[in-house]
Amino acid sequence: MALSWITAIALFALSSICCIVSHPNREMWFQDLFPLKVCPANASEKTFYGIMFDAGSTGTRIHIYTFKQKSSEKSAELEGEIFESIKPGLSAYADQPEKGAESVRLLLDMAKEAVPPSYWKKTPVVLKATAGLRLLAEHKAQALLSKIREVFEESPFLVPDDSVSVMDGTYEGILAWITVNFLTGQLYGRNQQTVGILDLGGASTQITFLPQLEETLEQTPMDFFTSFQMFNSTFKLYTHSYLGFGLKAARLATLGALDMEADGQRFRSSCLPKELEAEWHFGGIKYQYGGNKEAGETGFEPCYSEVLKVVRGKLHQPEEIQKSSFYAFSYYYDRAVDTDLIEYEKGGVLQVRDFEQKAKEVCDNLDSYSSASPFLCMDLSYITALLKEGFGFRDTTVLQLAKKVNNIETSWALGATFHLLQSLGLSR
Repeated sequence: MALSWITAIALFALSSICCIVSHPNREMWFQDLFPLKVCPANASEKTFYGIMFDAGSTGTRIHIYTFKQKSSEKSAELEGEIFESIKPGLSAYADQPEKGAESVRLLLDMAKEAVPPSYWKKTPVVLKATAGLRLLAEHKAQALLSKIREVFEESPFLVPDDSVSVMDGTYEGILAWITVNFLTGQLYGRNQQTVGILDLGGASTQITFLPQLEETLEQTPMDFFTSFQMFNSTFKLYTHSYLGFGLKAARLATLGALDMEADGQRFRSSCLPKELEAEWHFGGIKYQYGGNKEAGETGFEPCYSEVLKVVRGKLHQPEEIQKSSFYAFSYYYDRAVDTDLIEYEKGGVLQVRDFEQKAKEVCDNLDSYSSASPFLCMDLSYITALLKEGFGFRDTTVLQLAKKVNNIETSWALGATFHLLQSLGLSR
């Protein structure tokens, strides 16, 4: 896998910690390789902007970054970010690419208000789609991307080559791992006690960690590894993106709705309240679903048996992760917040068994929780099965759930913007 550019992206994102973590060799190392640095800015002589769209499976998000540069001899500094999102995701417009492009246009109008007109022509705009579009048929995904590029080209902003594309899921995992471990101070010094990362999206899930055992290197397929150099060290990461194992894709698999014609079908599950009859839209398709009215039990045990079929025997299980610590993002975080396992603003530390205990509580009391989300029992049971039976974690494996580390977002979008600005020569 050619990852020279993704390493650059990641290291740009990691420079955001410059005001939080210091290292004697860090400043020279970063300035030699990367012109951008993220710190609070006071005064500047030069301002420039970058617009990055994150097109996920459940929504499209726009990041409008403002940078300041005091002089040509100094690195640029991140001054601020404007963020907004819109639902549903682009994949919902698989058969209506014009409407998908219109949703992007609405967000792009916000950028016109945020960026002064005098900067429009030199402000690049880029959209990178993730797993939602990777699941679509190629011709449908390309039709969407083509319409979005037309919207970009009609805008007053700078449109680089390859401004609209689908991003490989592996890159998301690598960026998140490097970001978290740099922000927590794990990538320099003599003791490199790194943490792994787990990302659960709507359509895919990623796992990335630094193997410490020779057995892992010997017993794992080579395409699960990616190497890169940083701080005079070579890191060989275990990283993999599982398409179709995101939370919402797993719902379809549990319901038996994958690769099935949705028209006229009602998909049922013991993970749902018996009397439930409802509709759900995902990926541009309407699904009718409900509980097992006439037969079957509800509760954790029958639900867990269903979701177990989705993951058992389908994911690689490196043994050393059982005793490792991991950061968990996205739907891991959201479902923990939804069930009061953690606070939204602060996040928290959980063990894998905490998800299982909460799944049992919710599933065995479906009527009490169904008003919050009819899928809550299924989602928690799937997360439990994914962690334990899919990846092979122990009940006691520690998970740190967080949206930010040291008040820095762990999104790939900022790093991608840094790389974009450098490639266009706008950062000097």
